Amino acid sequence: MTAATLPAEPPTCPEIPRRIPGNKGIWAGITCEFIEFGVLFAVYFIARAHFPQAFHDGAQRLSVTAGTAITLLMITSSYCIACSVNAIRQDKHRQAVIWLVAGLVVALGYPLTKALEIGWNLAHGINGESGIFFTVYYYLTFTHLVHATWGILGILWVLARLSFRGYSSADYAGLEALASYWHATDIIWLVIFPLFYVLA
Repeated sequence: MTAATLPAEPPTCPEIPRRIPGNKGIWAGITCEFIEFGVLFAVYFIARAHFPQAFHDGAQRLSVTAGTAITLLMITSSYCIACSVNAIRQDKHRQAVIWLVAGLVVALGYPLTKALEIGWNLAHGINGESGIFFTVYYYLTFTHLVHATWGILGILWVLARLSFRGYSSADYAGLEALASYWHATDIIWLVIFPLFYVLA
C-alpha cells in the first residue's frame, strides 16, 4: 500500500483548557460556607435524633407555601444569573445586564418572603423559644439568609461593574464568581427546605 492510498487520520478535537470558574478567593469562601453549614446540619441531625417527636410536630406548624416560594425564588434567580454569564461569554452585554437585573429582582424576593414568613410564624406563636425544632430552624434559616444577603450585595456590585462594561467575553471572572457563590447558596437552601418543611 502506497502513501497515497493510506487512510487519512481522523480529525482531532482541539483541547479545551480546564479551569475553575470564578476565582480562588470565591472558592475559599464557598468552602468555608459549606463547612459552616456542614456543622449546622450535624447539629440538626443530632437534635432530631434526640427529639424526633418535636421535629415531627414542629414541621407541621411551618408554612410549606413560604418554603416552596423561597425555593422557587432561589432556583429562578440562579437560572437568571447563569444566563447572564452565558450572555457575557458571547459578548452580549445588554442581555447579560438584563439577565442579571432579573436575577437581582427575583433574589430580592427571598428576604421579602422570609420577612412575611417570620410575621406569619410570630402570629401563630412560633418563635425561637417555641422548642428545640424552632431553635434549630431559626438558627439555620437566619444563617442562610445572611449568606444570601451577602450574595445580593455581590449581585449589586457585579451589576454596577457590568453596567459600566467592566466585564467582557475576555474577562468575566467576577460575574462567574458571583454565579458560583449564588449557586452554592442555592444548593444549601435545597438541603434546608426538605429537612424542615418536608421530611421532619
